[in-house]
Amino acid sequence: MPIATTDTTDTADTAPQPAVLDGDAAATYAAWFATLADTTRVRLLHAVATAPSGSLRIGDLAQLLGIGQATASHHVRRLAEVGFVAVDKVGTASVVSVNAACCTGLPHAADVVMGALATPPCCPEDLPADVSTRAMTEADRPRVREIYAEGIATRNATFETQVPALADLGRSWLPEHRWVAERAGELVGWTTLSPVSPRACYAGVVENALYVAAEARGSGVGKALLHRQVTEADAGGLWTLQSTIFPENRASLALHHAAGYRTLAVRSRIAQLDGVWRDTVLLERRRPDNA
Repeated sequence: MPIATTDTTDTADTAPQPAVLDGDAAATYAAWFATLADTTRVRLLHAVATAPSGSLRIGDLAQLLGIGQATASHHVRRLAEVGFVAVDKVGTASVVSVNAACCTGLPHAADVVMGALATPPCCPEDLPADVSTRAMTEADRPRVREIYAEGIATRNATFETQVPALADLGRSWLPEHRWVAERAGELVGWTTLSPVSPRACYAGVVENALYVAAEARGSGVGKALLHRQVTEADAGGLWTLQSTIFPENRASLALHHAAGYRTLAVRSRIAQLDGVWRDTVLLERRRPDNA
């Protein structure tokens, strides 16, 4: 998925000009939008994206949408041409699945075209009343490690495959930017920031980590943690927060976007996990006065 670039002119003799979308990115986005300018394709893509199994056979799609199999095949082919879906042969059947990168790339394209990235939001205000956040302590480390282990086990949270020993956990975390979330007296999530470089010029550029206990996912814990993370980072003088997320982790992508993170790139086949090449989405949040 390409990332748009813009060009502006601002000199002593001319007034600032509107941003101009890069031509190659504009052509790509136009092809995406044109492909979706068809009701059947939109319905078909939605059906595949929301299928509990993550994929559907073309015959099942045709039956679900009430269209002929040849018609379904035609529309699937058009969606595959621009990268929205992948089609694999399983025996004699053609099985359709969503290209996970398009789940990030398509919303990003709409944001770029509509100029939404020029004014990223700060963070959500509707925080869960039953979740509190506080600074992480040494006593929290065993529970933090347990939650980290749960995240590793999902295979959609990190390239790490082994849980570190307590003594090695969080060696790179900034001491003043370690937070935990509690609900009903139980520690149910944590977030930290780590420097991306030892060079002084990058002192305000950090990478985040955020993990929520399995039993607490979807309850607003992540939202509360990110709110604490970004507000404390802004107050502490950090100017750029980065996050790397698997495109399959849609909940985490949506959570970070709501906290003011924006997609910078989809990094294709960046590394292997369990012997399989995986993509990642690179996101960034800039401090409002440095956006």
